[in-house]
This record gives sequence, structure tokens and C-alpha cells, in this order.
Amino acid sequence: MRPVLIDHMREGRSVAYVSDAGTPLVADPGYALVRAALAADLPVHAAPGPSAVLAALVVSGLPTDRFLFAGFAPPATSGRERVLRELAATPATLVFFEAPKRSLAMIKSCVKILGGERQAAVCRELTKKFETVERGTLMDLAARFADQTPKGEIALVIDRGRVGASDAERDAALRAALATQSLKDAVRDVADALDLPRRDVYQAALRLGKPS
Repeated sequence: MRPVLIDHMREGRSVAYVSDAGTPLVADPGYALVRAALAADLPVHAAPGPSAVLAALVVSGLPTDRFLFAGFAPPATSGRERVLRELAATPATLVFFEAPKRSLAMIKSCVKILGGERQAAVCRELTKKFETVERGTLMDLAARFADQTPKGEIALVIDRGRVGASDAERDAALRAALATQSLKDAVRDVADALDLPRRDVYQAALRLGKPS
């Protein structure tokens, strides 16, 4: 039904996604509808209960099956970066609240600790007249807010970190691949399959050596 609903929205109609069991789009397949609407450059809004956490999560376009509400990060840079390091590998979408004047500093810290390519959304004044949601990579958002200070209540939603394979899993996969493939092909396939940096996989493959 997604293409049908997207067509209705393109024609100017409003589509309401309603659930009879909890907040829509949280741990249900409606997440795919939000992604399709955003890909078509169509607006998405939430009519939530009392918590901005769920509203921000729903309209962010990021995975909703598992999330962690991290509250406000410490205002000092060192404390903020310490918290981000602790959460960097969390296999869940992260939701922070942030004060407008500290939002750029927070995003910059996220770029430094979490990586600039991680997807995120800055959700401002949700359910109010001047609601805005800025989506993109953390690097994109840092550039976008470099010369402006957003106003109002802000929720920052950040995509989950990728959890890489352990060294033992990497080495086992390399041994199996090297038994039938060239070093180059084995490194490429294992790195892609386990979502690991090719340089690290290449060094591990050199240590293991090509089976005779």
C-alpha cells in the first residue's frame, strides 16, 4: 500500500497512520512508510502523547525498533564526549534533548566521537506552530547550523552505531575465504560481509597468511 499512500500525499491529501495498540511507528512496520514519504520529499508530523522522545523518534526517519533515551548530555565538552564514547557502539537509535545554545557544540562533539557520516535529525518545537525537522548526516547538520542558533525545544536523534564482528569472527571468516580466494578477494568479501574497515581486515589476513 505504500506507493498508493505516497500517491495520495503527492496529490495533496493528508494520510493519517493510526494504531490501536501504542504509539504508531515505534517497533511496527510503519517505519517504512515514513522513510518512503521522506524519500518523496513529503512532510511527516506526529501527534504524540506527553513525550517528545517518541515524537522525535517517529518523525526522524531513523530505525524505531530499538532506541535509547539519553537525556541531556553534560554541558562541558569533556563530559559530553565521555558520554558519547560510552554510547558510540550502542545498537539502538539514540535520542538526546539539547538546549538551543549548545546544539552546535553537541553536534560537533557527535561528529568527532560518533563519526560525521552517521545519520541524524534535529527536531525542533515538535507539535507546535514552528516545528522543523532537519535530517542528514552529522557532518551535514554541523554545517547547516554553523551560522545559526536554533530556537525552542530540541531533540537530537542519531542512528545506531554499527557493531563490528569480533577478532575471532573476523579471523574465522578470513580463513574460510582464503582457502578458496585470492588475498584481495578474501579481504574485500570479509570486510563487506562483516562491515569492517578493509585496511584492518587486510592486516589480519597478512598475519594469518595464505593457506598452503
